[in-house]
Parts: sequence; C-alpha cells; structure tokens
Amino acid sequence: MKVCPGPEQLGTLMQQAGSEAKAAFGDATVYIEKYLGNPRHIEFQVFGDGNGNAIHLGERDCSLQRRHQKVLEEAPSPVISPDERARMGGIVGRAMGDMGYRGAGTIEFLWEDGVFYFIEMNTRLQVEHPVTEAITGVDLVREQIRIAVGKPLSVTQDDLVFSGHAIECRINAEDAWNFTPSPGLVTAYHPAGGMHVRVDSGLYAGYRIPPYYDSMIAKLIVYGRTREGCIMRLRRALEEMVIEGVKTSIPLHQALMKEPDFLDGNYTIKWLEEWLARRPA
Repeated sequence: MKVCPGPEQLGTLMQQAGSEAKAAFGDATVYIEKYLGNPRHIEFQVFGDGNGNAIHLGERDCSLQRRHQKVLEEAPSPVISPDERARMGGIVGRAMGDMGYRGAGTIEFLWEDGVFYFIEMNTRLQVEHPVTEAITGVDLVREQIRIAVGKPLSVTQDDLVFSGHAIECRINAEDAWNFTPSPGLVTAYHPAGGMHVRVDSGLYAGYRIPPYYDSMIAKLIVYGRTREGCIMRLRRALEEMVIEGVKTSIPLHQALMKEPDFLDGNYTIKWLEEWLARRPA
C-alpha cells in the first residue's frame, strides 16, 4: 500500500504499487481508496435469523490498538451519539435482514469526522462481545446457538435497551511495555471479582502457558452505570487481579486508566502507539 499525499505523486506511486503487486502476487491491478489519517475503529454487533429478521446491538469502540491488534474495547463508544447509533445501527440491521443473514456478525468501520467507512464484516462473535452483553443484557452465545438450531431471534430491535458502560481489557502474557511474549508457569492466580466484574479465562495456579498460540490469557470485563463509574471499578479490578510467574499486560491497562486522553475518550487507532513512543525508556 502507498499513501499518496498529492496528485503530483499519483503516477509514480501507482506504478510502484503495481510493480510490487506484480512481483508478489502476479497481478499489477491497483485499487484506490480514501486515506484516513487518524480514525477510530467502530464496530456494530448484528444478529440475523435467516428469515429476513435482523437486529443490531449497538457499537463497540476498539480504537486502542497496537500493530492493528486490539488492546482494550468499550461499549458504547465515547464519540458516537444516540442518533448516530440509531442511524448506523439501522443501516447495518436492514442490510443483514435484506440479505437473509443468519447468525452473529460484526460490521467493522473506520470513523473519522463523523463519517463511517466500511472495512469488513466478521461472520462470528468477536473477542470483545462481552461488553455488548453487559450493556444490553443479551447473552450473545446463547442467541447464536438458538439461531443455529433454527429458532427465531429472542428479541426485537424495539426490545433492546442500551444501558450503562462496559470496558474489556485483554490480559496478555507479555511484557507490558515492549510486548515480548512471556510464556511459562503461572505460580499464582487470583481473578478480580465483585459486582459487575467478569473474568473470562482458563488460567489456574500451576498452568503452563505455551509459546505456540496467541498471548491472550484472560479477559477482564467491567460494567458501570456511567463511563466514569466503569473506569473507577476497572481500576480496582486491575489492582485486585493477580497473575504471577509470567509477565502480563496488566500494568499497561493500569497506566491507561490514569491517562487524561483515555479518561476523556479522546483517542484514535494511532493513539496507543504514539503514547508508548513518548513514554520514558
């Protein structure tokens, strides 16, 4: 991919992109699309029953990323208004109904200056689906199984009520600051607990984390009536969670909970890497 800053570079960059594509894939075809300089990553959860009935369950903000890998997700997004949610949710819901889609799905967008740009659709549940469960009260795994056996949607769009705020932290077995993998023996494990705190994990003291797979070892999901209340509860949960014997990304999440930009909801897909680059070595 090439980013073209102006029309005078277009010819040269198209030729370079075509040459590289030809060498790598045997096809010099070039596609042109709008470059978004500093967008957010917004995705909508959808369900369809295969009979023309479909719903959306609101959006998730997945903009805190490193090397295009999500680190933290929250629902709803701090920058999407109720009117925008209803408008875009209506568009994706109608699209799923019109095509007769069956099952769970996630419609992903880049969002910049109030405009949504479609990226892709994932025809499955996402790692971050628990934040949607928290603010809607709908068990998405149960709903997916119901649809798979031929049952209709258990809720209509009018039944859905979006309430409160939820944040998910991906807990990875890696160094919090240079992201070096940290497989090994878990010598102690104590998951966070309490009201509106959920931990999805298979960890236990004595478990040996292998080096062969994705580094995520737990998901910490916290709900609050407001975003501020959710963050306060998440700070406590992160302090309470204990994983010893390997390095984890918990310190990174603890630092993010104190950052003014995050607290204000003022971040994009580039923010985390820029913030890490500014941190003292």
